[in-house]
Amino acid sequence: MTVTRQPNRLANESSLYLRQHAYNPVDWYPWGPEALAKAKELNRPIFLSIGYSACHWCHVMEHESFEDEATAAFLNDHFVCIKVDREERPDLDTIYMNALQLMTREGGGWPLSVFLTPDLTPFYAGTYYPPDDRYVPHRPSFKTLLAAIRDAWMNQRGRIEEVARNVTHHLQQMGNVTASDSMPTAELLAGALNALRRSYDPRFGGFGTAPKFPHALELRLLLRLHARFRDPLALDMVQHTLTMMARGGIYDQIGGGFARYSTDERWLVPHFEKMLYDNALLTIAYLEAWQVTCDPLFQTIARETLDYVLREMTAPTGAFYSTHDADSDGEEGKFYIWTQQELYAVLGPDDGEFACKVWRVTPQGNFEGRNILYRQLSDADEAKAHGMTLADFQTRLQQVKQKLYAARSQRVWPERDEKILTAWNALMIAACAQAGTVFHEPRYLQAASAAAHFLLETMRTPAGRLYRTAGVGQPPKLNGYLEDYAYLADALVTLYEATFEPQWLQAAMELAESLLRHFADPHGAGFFFTADDHEPLIARTKDLHDGSTPSGNAMAVTALLRLAALTGRRDLAEPAERTLRAYRDTMAEHPAASGQMLIALDFFLGPVQQVAIVGPRTQPATERIFTLLWQRFHPHRVLAFHDPATGAVPKELASLFEGKMMVNNECTVYICENFACQAPVVGWDAVEKHFQK
Repeated sequence: MTVTRQPNRLANESSLYLRQHAYNPVDWYPWGPEALAKAKELNRPIFLSIGYSACHWCHVMEHESFEDEATAAFLNDHFVCIKVDREERPDLDTIYMNALQLMTREGGGWPLSVFLTPDLTPFYAGTYYPPDDRYVPHRPSFKTLLAAIRDAWMNQRGRIEEVARNVTHHLQQMGNVTASDSMPTAELLAGALNALRRSYDPRFGGFGTAPKFPHALELRLLLRLHARFRDPLALDMVQHTLTMMARGGIYDQIGGGFARYSTDERWLVPHFEKMLYDNALLTIAYLEAWQVTCDPLFQTIARETLDYVLREMTAPTGAFYSTHDADSDGEEGKFYIWTQQELYAVLGPDDGEFACKVWRVTPQGNFEGRNILYRQLSDADEAKAHGMTLADFQTRLQQVKQKLYAARSQRVWPERDEKILTAWNALMIAACAQAGTVFHEPRYLQAASAAAHFLLETMRTPAGRLYRTAGVGQPPKLNGYLEDYAYLADALVTLYEATFEPQWLQAAMELAESLLRHFADPHGAGFFFTADDHEPLIARTKDLHDGSTPSGNAMAVTALLRLAALTGRRDLAEPAERTLRAYRDTMAEHPAASGQMLIALDFFLGPVQQVAIVGPRTQPATERIFTLLWQRFHPHRVLAFHDPATGAVPKELASLFEGKMMVNNECTVYICENFACQAPVVGWDAVEKHFQK
């Protein structure tokens, strides 16, 4: 950044990504009426650049092109330049990423570079472009591309407008999904299991080849497929993948938490950025795997990941920040990697040798002359190799980690994007709430409740509508999207089942009703990405697949089905079932991109078990019953509790608790399944015996 430059229009934006470009010589506009009016007034094409703060190649293109005076001058003279944070505006990112894929038949990525007519229709799209023609003929330089676009705009306007019309027509058709006449069956789940088997890497775990993403949703799906089909390979795929990731460089061996993906098939060399959503989704995958296997490694990783989030990614308000950058001090990964000499300098000869053996540190290194820390052996095998008891090894390892963490904290930290995103916060609320019960850890429940209070009090209008984002010290802004409503409604159901506080269920119901009112397709099936009163865009789309996060449609189905099971309301279940029918072909053809929808289908097929608990909250037996239920993996179940001493049953649960009362003044559990209720199970001994069957 050249300090003598005057800041451009991005300087006061809430997005760190936009502020990172505030001193570029490019005359950037944020997306909004001013930029769009300027393009029409000047009759210029729009250069739309979409990225996010933790994106390495976004930074590269900025340094190479957007900070270059000559390139900036050409952009300023011939284009209206708009910079968008994809995390704040996923509606724009979805539309124009779809346009890229239509035009190029490629997968896409960021930075996303799109050229639009003044009426916002796309006619050319790509991703990263280098500053010179080093990649010709496969990738022109950015300067060459800009000159070609300028020439075409001046001399081939008719061709440009024809391309733009065709692409826009196809984009507008993407919202059309029609419900099938019949519901999907368990055959779809069996097909997904076969597809995941085929793409599974039996050596290193995970799916496919490099680059390798964690696929938390597919791992959670496999746990459900194991429970449904009793397939041992389904569980083995989960255990092996989670173990290999936990030992790899994709996991921060010192501070906890996961990087976004691994550049290699071994999980060794990560793309070092840390995203809130990955760490939320992976926490849930690890804790569910612990519920199934009781493997202590899985509990350790889930706890360390949440501890990282609570320590480094939590605002004073209780909300969660968005990302940690991959780069620090001008280098990708510099914060996380070590030379052998650095370890010895921090730890001394004995602990230094110990650390080098545990994390396979060598003088030559495994990443650009330095070392990404990783494990080859389990704690038990390492203890044996060091001639130590397991407990002594783990104590020493923890002490070494603390010393290295303290030393690492003196380095230049990766930049943290401190904007608050409603949807991503909701994912972390669900992870904290579930971990708080499963691991009996009050800190996590408190964190979930604090973040939920923040979202409901600060990120919601008096009319009950959600905002998308808020910056530090800035008011919330931008209308919430489908994923904001769906993720938060689902997270609040989880928080209710973790605390049995009616306020969370009531808020979930309010969000579900708003979701149905403003996002449901009144003429078809499924839910639109944007609300019915959103700003006009060239297309109103529906997400068909999971991306880095679950699809909004799939999470809407999940939340609505859970709420319907708790409340008995068919008006919640019917649109969810319609959406499952509409996505039948998508689940069949693209199971690896439909993990959350397949999880929702598995819940729907159940059979869903409704567990209603009645008793005094203060009785120790009641808490023991809660713990027993929380710690078991039961993906087809909803939980509700009522203490008669607190007064009437909340109206949302009146149907579920009708005719159910405490027996013999003891905590009593009612279990209903397939529209029939079993005899009440009374007291701790009976409950423990019942659930041991």
